[in-house]
Amino acid sequence: MDDILDPFEIRVLAVLAEKEGLTPDNYPLSLNALTNGCNQLSSREPVMQISEDTVADVLARLGERKLVSTVSQSGARVVKYEHRMRMKWTLEQDKLAVLTILMLRGPQTAGEIRTRTGRMHEFKSVADVEAALQFLIDKYPPLVAKLPLAPGSREPRYGHLLGGEDALARDATAGAFGGAAGGAGEGAGSGSRADRVAALEQEVASLREEVAALAAQVAELRAVIE
Repeated sequence: MDDILDPFEIRVLAVLAEKEGLTPDNYPLSLNALTNGCNQLSSREPVMQISEDTVADVLARLGERKLVSTVSQSGARVVKYEHRMRMKWTLEQDKLAVLTILMLRGPQTAGEIRTRTGRMHEFKSVADVEAALQFLIDKYPPLVAKLPLAPGSREPRYGHLLGGEDALARDATAGAFGGAAGGAGEGAGSGSRADRVAALEQEVASLREEVAALAAQVAELRAVIE
């Protein structure tokens, strides 16, 4: 891709797209809510600690690239932000969900993506995920790449190309070492166990997101009252 994004830009965009699907009543996001989403401990690889000032700078850069726009709601004191990836790259919701989860969690298999997309989009089968991935691979320039099989792996992983090929190669290498260490001695049922664990992680993450959204609403109401 010509327009390479840095890790902070990728995280901000991904959080906006994620929250649009998971907590639509609280979308678009305020700067505070967006910062909390970027620094979330669950469903994030890697975990980051970004200040509000940094997020504001990132939003300005993304705005210049037409990837983010501001929303001024009637009667609201706080400016809110929404992503424009759907229009920028002509993506339907299933493709946007796949791209978003890759941006948030790094290289993954089609099965992992299906489990983790959750409320962003409900895929009926792994084949449906693979079809969405192929669409993203076939775009020009491509948004996703299929990675070579890692040692000891039985399924290929996929990663986004928004940060460039070098960044994807680093993420793929780190994930391959982690997968090899965690896969030693696993039996034939490891895939189903991994899916159950991933589903539980998603459920916990969703609950935390709802609590965080409520906390953000309370903070905004306090700001208005004060």
